[in-house]
Amino acid sequence: MPLHAITEVYGEAGLRDRFALELESFPPDDRKTLAEALDLASDLHAADRRVREPYLNHLLRVAIRIIRYYGVRDTDVLVAALLHDAVEDHPAELGGTDPEAPSAEATEAALAELSRRFNPRVAELVRSVTNPEYDPEGDKHEQYRTHVAENLERDPWARIIKISDFTDNGVGVIHTTMDKAYRSATKYRPLVPKLRELVGRPDTPLSTQAKEHILDQLDLAEERFAAILDE
Repeated sequence: MPLHAITEVYGEAGLRDRFALELESFPPDDRKTLAEALDLASDLHAADRRVREPYLNHLLRVAIRIIRYYGVRDTDVLVAALLHDAVEDHPAELGGTDPEAPSAEATEAALAELSRRFNPRVAELVRSVTNPEYDPEGDKHEQYRTHVAENLERDPWARIIKISDFTDNGVGVIHTTMDKAYRSATKYRPLVPKLRELVGRPDTPLSTQAKEHILDQLDLAEERFAAILDE
């Protein structure tokens, strides 16, 4: 059953069950680490919502997609997938800093905490997919796309997380309100060609089958963006 269909029918509980099933073949230590990452994500995002659903649903789908459809069993990548929005959305809570502290200080403290709890590679993966503080004088969407392109150029493993995140937002754009769908399509549509090019690179650590699946998903996202914006 597609991940958004699981969400619609069974909600967060269904996604948690699906995640647990995916982890059954992992070594016990890896399962323990991923359970700890999920618990941390659950605590940090407990009050967060994505229009019609708990925010945690998005994080679960991103991680499950990486295991099931991309064939990736790298625990660091999966931990970072579950926590890919933690530093951006909850730096003070994660890093234990004053909520009034400068954003750069809070971000570094949060990344240091991820490094302490898990390892430096997890922290660097999360850093690569964490949006910076944007220049209020510039176009926010353009700055986002520049940041994504630059960071994914240098970090092939972070591409996997961002592509799953993008797929969840892009293909899943039909599972939200029309206003949110329009905003998402405007933000994400120009990024499709760059992601398509990055996926096809030899250093992107995915199988040919996984890359073909992702390219099909990017085509579907592009179709849905076009239907929303061109209409």
